Amino acid sequence: QVQLVQSGGGLVQAGGSLRPSCAVSSGSIFSIASLAWYRQAPGRQRELVATITSSGNTNYADSVKGRFTISKDFANYTVYLQMNNLKPEDTAIYYCNIDPWGSKLRVGVPGDYWGQGTQVTVSS
Repeated sequence: QVQLVQSGGGLVQAGGSLRPSCAVSSGSIFSIASLAWYRQAPGRQRELVATITSSGNTNYADSVKGRFTISKDFANYTVYLQMNNLKPEDTAIYYCNIDPWGSKLRVGVPGDYWGQGTQVTVSS
């Protein structure tokens, strides 16, 4: 069983920045897994925001390209989502997700384990 513990998020004005993080309990799984950030706004479907593979390849939703950066730190088994130039439409609960073998995220399916979620609110 893998546990993901999120921190960060909060309230920021439009144009501001936030960097939520997600700590993974297993270093061995962290090193081989693909990781992702999803978000869900009220009344909307869950949306894939960004992914990073075990080798460090990244992908982003069109709506966040150029503004968000996903990264990971092997020293503390943590994945980050640096969010710059935030917009009110970025307001949502953000969830980290891990796919231990990378086979699910590769085809657009979430992995088996989720963080608890963190609220990001961007005021205009």
